Amino acid sequence: MKSMNIKKAVLSLGVCATLMVGCSKGINEFGDINRNPNATTVPITSALLTNVLAGVGGNVWGNGINTTAGLYAQYMSETQYTDISRYATQTLNWDGFYAGAMYDLQNIINTNSDPATAAAAGEFGSNANQIAIARILKAYYFSVLTDAYGDIPYSQALKGNGTIPYDKQETIYPALIAELKAANAQFTTGAAVQGDIMYAGNTTKWKKFANSLIATLSLRMSKANPTLGRAEFAAAVAAGVIDANADNATISYPGGNYQNPVYAYYVVTQRFDYAVSSTIADKLTALGDPRINVYGNNTKGFPYGLTRADALAWQTTNPTFAFLLGYTATAQTMPLSLISAGQMFLARAEAAKLGWTSENATTMYNSGITAEMNRWGISNAGAITNYLAQPSVALDGSAADNAKIGEQRWLSHYPDGLQGWSEWRRTGFPVLTPAPGAGKAIPRRIPYGPNEPLYNPTNYAAAAALFNSNSQDAKMWWDK
Repeated sequence: MKSMNIKKAVLSLGVCATLMVGCSKGINEFGDINRNPNATTVPITSALLTNVLAGVGGNVWGNGINTTAGLYAQYMSETQYTDISRYATQTLNWDGFYAGAMYDLQNIINTNSDPATAAAAGEFGSNANQIAIARILKAYYFSVLTDAYGDIPYSQALKGNGTIPYDKQETIYPALIAELKAANAQFTTGAAVQGDIMYAGNTTKWKKFANSLIATLSLRMSKANPTLGRAEFAAAVAAGVIDANADNATISYPGGNYQNPVYAYYVVTQRFDYAVSSTIADKLTALGDPRINVYGNNTKGFPYGLTRADALAWQTTNPTFAFLLGYTATAQTMPLSLISAGQMFLARAEAAKLGWTSENATTMYNSGITAEMNRWGISNAGAITNYLAQPSVALDGSAADNAKIGEQRWLSHYPDGLQGWSEWRRTGFPVLTPAPGAGKAIPRRIPYGPNEPLYNPTNYAAAAALFNSNSQDAKMWWDK
């Protein structure tokens, strides 16, 4: 997978750098005969950016965090080995993030900032714009990690230190918002950035993406720091968030060797041990939601949280059930959306209900659902209008509106497990029932991976102690 390729590339770079340092004297002694005049001495920043964007799906959606979170959010069910959906502890390493994409992003920033290399890097677009894009993407990655684990190495990360202290999530969130605002302010009218396979160097769209990240982080603070959250959310919306599907933060995949990571992980590798959960399938069916026909290859979900024996037994009498995204060849080219217009409209609906903005909650809500339907190829205006008019969907000004908005936000994030799980943890919507007979609650965080106590023991111990000895049941700062 691409995430593994990134790790290999970074490890190769590290080995090469070590060899160059250790053998520099010997190389010099052989004179110019051992010098390649065409060798690249400055990182090709356009290639680094392309690599990061192409691999974002593999890192975030392909496996690990997204699979685990998708099971906790009950987007998916396990059909064979059901340990995760029955809440056996999952400890996941984050090495692929820090040593992979985030390392590349920091390399882009350093190369464009260093006077000795800035001119060469400038051949691939405005130095300032390259730095701004890298800062935005780095903030996105940090947000993924902190929402999965809680406290993480942040302020001292990516500086070449071996043992890094963990920052508290309550300080990371405001810092990420400040970083995103600073990145937006850094954009210039200089040359378009090359290697940008998401927005083709369009700085207006990058600013909307950054503002949408700010709004997402701000709303996630609704119970932990509502004063800051309200101010930053309103400011982000005023500055301009994603409000059209044409501006979605989307990675496109042409197919062939470059496939949608969900397809690559679950279909190409024949991972038929995951299916659409009956939880989300039954919700879509109850609402008459046409997305059920694109979220899976049929409308029958797989029961959630069964024991292995029960899961195998169920399949003997139910051989046909919904696999993820239909498992059709077209899924390999399905675009991956990090943040969509529909998701932002639904966030604005929630903010309006909270009294954070003067926007009309119903207007934002209906716009959000419509945009999400359109994003999934559902364009029948009459069908969408009828869907919105249902009492089980339409807002009516009652307390039930909060649950309806929460459910639609959960539906909109499929199959992005981390975002769906995060929204459920914060809002409690929809009401999810833990795996039957597991005797455990739905986990609230992913425990730190096994590499941390080995390579960063002191800082790991301090952080783990704040989460009940690295418990998956410990709530993080914003999860109130």
